Amino acid sequence: MIRLFKHYIPYPVLVLGLIDFLLLMMAAEAGWIFRAVQINMGIGSIADRPAPIFSFAIALQLALIAVGIYGPEALQSLRFAAARILVAISLGVIFLSLMSFAMPGVTLWRSNSLYAMVLAILFLMVVRILLGTILDSDIFKRRLLILGAGPRAGRIAAMEKRQENGFTIAGYVDMNEGPSLIESAVKRQDIANLPQHVIDLAVSEVVVALEERRNSLPVADLLTIKTTGVHVNELSSFLERETGRVDLDSVNPSWFIFSDGFSSGRRLSTLFKRGFDILLSFLLLVLTGPIILLFALLIRLESRGGSFFTQERVGLYGQTFKILKLRSMRSDAETGGEARWATKNDPRTTRIGRFIRKVRIDELPQAWSVLKGEMSFVGPRPERPQFVNDLQTKMPYYAERHIVKPGITGWAQINYPYGASTEDARHKLEYDLYYAKNYTPFLDLLIILQTLRVILWPDGAR
Repeated sequence: MIRLFKHYIPYPVLVLGLIDFLLLMMAAEAGWIFRAVQINMGIGSIADRPAPIFSFAIALQLALIAVGIYGPEALQSLRFAAARILVAISLGVIFLSLMSFAMPGVTLWRSNSLYAMVLAILFLMVVRILLGTILDSDIFKRRLLILGAGPRAGRIAAMEKRQENGFTIAGYVDMNEGPSLIESAVKRQDIANLPQHVIDLAVSEVVVALEERRNSLPVADLLTIKTTGVHVNELSSFLERETGRVDLDSVNPSWFIFSDGFSSGRRLSTLFKRGFDILLSFLLLVLTGPIILLFALLIRLESRGGSFFTQERVGLYGQTFKILKLRSMRSDAETGGEARWATKNDPRTTRIGRFIRKVRIDELPQAWSVLKGEMSFVGPRPERPQFVNDLQTKMPYYAERHIVKPGITGWAQINYPYGASTEDARHKLEYDLYYAKNYTPFLDLLIILQTLRVILWPDGAR
């Protein structure tokens, strides 16, 4: 993997993304040339039309990211990829149409765009047919040596079986720290020279997965291995990189203290984020205002009670604030004022409510909280004080998710289904901690684009 703006991107995804961008530029240029020949117009040079070529490639590249074309499913299934490419092209067309009205001359002509889109579909599919097996092969996978043979090493062994993993395990070393769960593990005493063993296996990374480091950590060997250019990692950081979340079962306070991250308080990033929040929330309220009012009327017609409701939530540094949402449940959904988790097919949800929850329309009024500065557009989901008080006693590091502003969408929201239990909250906390630790504007942009995928395919909505 390569770390780009503090976020890990698999090499196959990066390579495929760059190839896709070049192919989209080729499709735009070929579409231009094809149309020029048709109408007997001078072709000229690509240097004469950089804006239309780049706008086409950028718009469709962003659409490809938004629909999840670089996710594990799309990389492994040609049928899945084809469906997402068609959706991405359609979204790209809509975006380019809006751009042509706002900035005439920046985009391709409609006739050019038609040819370019057809060629783009063809090019994108052909490259996946040709490179599919290569991208999924061991060429791009790191070779690991695991120090340990207990339950922690067993977790890595289980991860290796997943088709989308980005590594292959060259071997395990039983460090004599307890019962071994890995039958193929080599006893440490049977290895005369551990650094040479690493070189012989052509290992690119050593992962320390010991159950107990005291008297088991081979410091001298690891120092030698590190100085030979082989990356040395410990389990918590390895899992963070591979899963995109902070694994609560393996981390400890010292890991949080000494690992890099949690730099969201930097002034430049904070100013950029706030400016972005103001602009995007204002545009969202203006553009979706008619939609909000329409569903507010439908909600009022369907059931008794107001169309909107306010609810107390926990925000930055544990401070409470009121959020505004479209009502999706009956007005008597919480008799007695007791907070309850929403469940799948919750009987308290109205017919209109089920729809607006599925496509996230009920969340739109929260843009007002973003505009006021109580929320950000991207961040952990703001929870109710009753849930926060309960969850803080049941899981470690829950308070750390409040070091960033809560958001309408977030890393947990796009990576994990709607949380409706303590166990769900624990999994979502792992993603929230990853976001709080590794926040950058780049990650915010990635989350916003991927939110479109969640809206189009709302598997986790309740």
